[in-house]
Amino acid sequence: MSRFQNPIIPGFNPDPTVCVVPATETTPTTYFLSTSTFEYFPGCPIYTSIDLVNWRLIGHALTRRSQIEMRTVEPGAGSWASTLRYRPQEKRWYLANGVFQRYRPGSDERIFPRGFYVYTDNIWDDDSWSDPIYFDNPGFDHDLFWDDDGKVYLSTTVRVANRRPDSKLNDFGIHISEIELTTGRTLTPPKLIRESPHGIAEGSHILRRGAYYYLFTAEGGTEAGHQEWVFRSREGEVQRTGHADVFDDGEGNWWAVFLGVRPVKDDDGKYLEPQMGRESFLVKVDWVDDWPVFNDGRNITLSTTSRKPTEQTISRIKPGDVKWQADLSRLELELGWYQKNTPLKPCYNLTERPGYLRLYGNCYDLASPEAPAMLLRKQSSYTESFEVKMQFTPRKAGYEAGIVVWWSQYSYATYGLTLSERSNGEQALAMVSRAPTGKPGEMTIETSPTTYSLSFKVENYSSTYHFESKDLTIMPPIGGAFCGVMFGIYSFGQGEPVLDPADFFDLVIRET
Repeated sequence: MSRFQNPIIPGFNPDPTVCVVPATETTPTTYFLSTSTFEYFPGCPIYTSIDLVNWRLIGHALTRRSQIEMRTVEPGAGSWASTLRYRPQEKRWYLANGVFQRYRPGSDERIFPRGFYVYTDNIWDDDSWSDPIYFDNPGFDHDLFWDDDGKVYLSTTVRVANRRPDSKLNDFGIHISEIELTTGRTLTPPKLIRESPHGIAEGSHILRRGAYYYLFTAEGGTEAGHQEWVFRSREGEVQRTGHADVFDDGEGNWWAVFLGVRPVKDDDGKYLEPQMGRESFLVKVDWVDDWPVFNDGRNITLSTTSRKPTEQTISRIKPGDVKWQADLSRLELELGWYQKNTPLKPCYNLTERPGYLRLYGNCYDLASPEAPAMLLRKQSSYTESFEVKMQFTPRKAGYEAGIVVWWSQYSYATYGLTLSERSNGEQALAMVSRAPTGKPGEMTIETSPTTYSLSFKVENYSSTYHFESKDLTIMPPIGGAFCGVMFGIYSFGQGEPVLDPADFFDLVIRET
């Protein structure tokens, strides 16, 4: 029996949505997949595959401020779940999305976004994606469905109108309207089509197969009770599975992509909050009596039944392998780097000093709700290291640059170099570290399923400190924890820009 390894896209890659481009005389059937990015920029990564198990990042749909403007959004806000669709008749891709500017579930304060879609006729070119065409209906987790008669329907999640005043649930339900695609204008009043007994129905996707319309929803919240439901009408050792997108692979075989997490236990046997957040998984789907059956009706495991033998790149990675090495010969930043919030201007440069990634710190430190000068890459394994060399000569007290293990603006760990000023007025270079609470306390980050270590070495001096992952992956006081751990580099000044650049080189991620 053929098998492959899940997750197919490891690391922080939740809410996968997929579309299929049919084969031509010169190209095979090709699949494209997008995931959520929340408060990180650029938004909505685009991956591609020709075999469903090996995926490659080719770009992002939201790459400019006219498409996604996030200033001081809370953790867990920003760009939520998308729907990616391809229309063969038009040879055009559509991506529906919505951006939360305010998300404060602790105080039940949410501004439901008016979502939008962007489109492109060349998905390989980031710059070809259109500016947004906004919808009228508020909500999140937007889905576009084209019916056979040409009508287009928008489904979203928003709070139900007839909610009981004494309700203890969120009461978020799936609503649908016919829309005019060219303008996003609502043509029919939103109709409630799914109100969950769990209080949350989200992540809707609609498809038509034979005589039935199928509505797929994620319910129970995105924590341990997350689950996928399916409804039809003539008119989950992996945990927290949901947000499924079901599709025909172009050869008559059906599959589903969905989010899930790889759980880890501590020494006492208690489950930890998974550092890598929600990842993208794949299982086969079979139709029995016109109902979809996922994974032969069995629980999802990391080793997953396939339909045919396929060589999978990530399953061959072994300890010591270099999984990524920065290409510093480029003129532009390579794919896979992310920034918190939408940057006002670039903080990096690859041409001033060829062979180095130069970072100019700005006036915002890492605890700021604004966009600091920080570049991040997703952690994709419980056992890997992020290694980097840095040259930094600060000439003013308070200038700082270094490496970071990032969870949110409320929880991160750093090791950096700064210029400190002593009580007698003398200045000296000093190392500064911060524990995951964000308080002060060749550079390397090393991981294990339950711990992290940060180390710094310069000439004959070296230092290392350790912390437990459970101290990092905490729920923020405002917003939510929907993302995963990221590694990165940073620089900042104390309320002012850093005029001395930090030069980074020999950046490597290695399996340990």
